[in-house]
This record gives sequence, structure tokens and C-alpha cells, in this order.
Amino acid sequence: MAGNNENNPLHGIKLEMILNELVDEFGWEELDRRIKINCFYNNPSIKSSLKFLRKTPWARTKVENLYIKTFKS
Repeated sequence: MAGNNENNPLHGIKLEMILNELVDEFGWEELDRRIKINCFYNNPSIKSSLKFLRKTPWARTKVENLYIKTFKS
């Protein structure tokens, strides 16, 4: 099973890095517009958003997909 991650564009990239890059690129307002998640709207912070995204797979997937679309295409 070696090599499973070689086709994964997120291999080796931590969620915190993904979120920081998206916030730098778009800002919280634009992130909220693109992905309707309350943690991007109501008093947003990296710490609270990470906590939410780690517990909520559907939201994490949306953030990861936006990252891939923005930086990996």
C-alpha cells in the first residue's frame, strides 16, 4: 500500500496551514461567502475554526476542496 498518498494533493499539508492560506487569500468575509460555515461568520478565529473543522467532516471537506481549487489547480 506504499504510495497511496502520492496522488493526494493534500498529502503533508496540515489543516491549520490550509486555513491560514485561505484566510490570507480571501479573508473571513469571503470565506463565509464561499463556504457557509458559522465559524467563518460569527467571531472567526483560526483556533475556533480548527476546532470546528476537526469535528465536522463535511465542513473540512468543503474547506479542503476550496484549497485544492484555489492553490493546486
